[in-house]
Amino acid sequence: MNQFNMAFTTKLVKNVNKHTVLDLIRFTPGGISRVELAQRMDLSKAAMTMIVNDLLDCQIIHEIESRSRQSGRPPIILEVDPTRGHVLGIDLGASHISIILTDLGARIIDEIEVPFNIANGPDACLNQVDFLMKNLLEKNQLGIKNINSIGMGVPGPIDSAAGVVFAPPIMPGWDGFPIQHALENKWGAPISLNNDAELGALGEWAYGVGRGDSHLAYIKVGNGIGAGLLLSGQIYRGATGSAGEIGHLTIEENGPLCDCGNHGCLEALAGGKAIARQAREAIHKGQRTLLSEMGPAEFITARDVTAAARRGDLVSQKIIVSAGHYLGIAIAGLVNLFNPQTVVIGGAVAQIGDLLLQPIRDTVMQRSLQASARTVKINTAILRRHSSGLGAIVQALTITLHQAADQRR
Repeated sequence: MNQFNMAFTTKLVKNVNKHTVLDLIRFTPGGISRVELAQRMDLSKAAMTMIVNDLLDCQIIHEIESRSRQSGRPPIILEVDPTRGHVLGIDLGASHISIILTDLGARIIDEIEVPFNIANGPDACLNQVDFLMKNLLEKNQLGIKNINSIGMGVPGPIDSAAGVVFAPPIMPGWDGFPIQHALENKWGAPISLNNDAELGALGEWAYGVGRGDSHLAYIKVGNGIGAGLLLSGQIYRGATGSAGEIGHLTIEENGPLCDCGNHGCLEALAGGKAIARQAREAIHKGQRTLLSEMGPAEFITARDVTAAARRGDLVSQKIIVSAGHYLGIAIAGLVNLFNPQTVVIGGAVAQIGDLLLQPIRDTVMQRSLQASARTVKINTAILRRHSSGLGAIVQALTITLHQAADQRR
């Protein structure tokens, strides 16, 4: 190897190590010491000192005393300096939009969540996003120029290289629309565009119930159903960005019609729309249920069903348990296919807890190979409605922090 190539390779290795150290610092709860960094990276103290000093020069990390209680002088640890800017996480669902504002330490400063209809199309929806975001920033005496980067999730398959959604089943009018390009031009800030279930997996891995697990599936159960897959610590998108469309697995060959045009999809049996449809059918059949007291049947939602189920309504509980059973069938296939450590159930419907979770667990145990079923953990998302939004924050921080790490002051 000639001297030029050797110097280039050495520089490249140092740069890779610097970015790896930065990720260890940002994803270690409570910060991490130089000694522990050197041990985990298998580097000498001198090499680690050079990397840490470089990151300190970039002014994206700082040194603080450990907050843990112990005798003697608290050790000095490293953490991302939260005061160096702000990022936004935007979660567009089928029927809601949430925007989270954080500092560079991923600490939530403010947030907003409002009803939303993704079927209104890209122009109307993105104008609403723009309006809500500017109001949130103004409320906190900030402007778009104060935002370092933005992460956004949408409920459809993503072509991440082009920044567009690809043939989304529940996003009419969005196919091929240049979301990322349009918003970067409008806002002048770098944007990461991802599928909302992928971001749910990322959020729960970074800050939630799946923290540190390298093989994780996040199942988002809202109006639609999608899965975010984390394989060996990396989000798996597939060849065209449509990996994880678990909602369109056929569960019943002659089942109800799905929005995608097929019959018997998981989404048509256990998604939010399906739950609301089954509730309306129960009311029309004259079944005794609290749902009939919640207004006209045509306006019943999955949220109403979960609320009634919590109050002990047997019809609503039966609908939720049935949805859990169908979800368990699909998740059992997922468990057999890629053997995750953790399956996280998120989304609005999942917030009902064990009434949905227990039939999922029981069905997975019955239908999965024992080698996988005995070890997999199936839990509700502890970040709850923040899972995808905080996953978007992870992506936004990745842009901001790693760009800063490449810029020497």
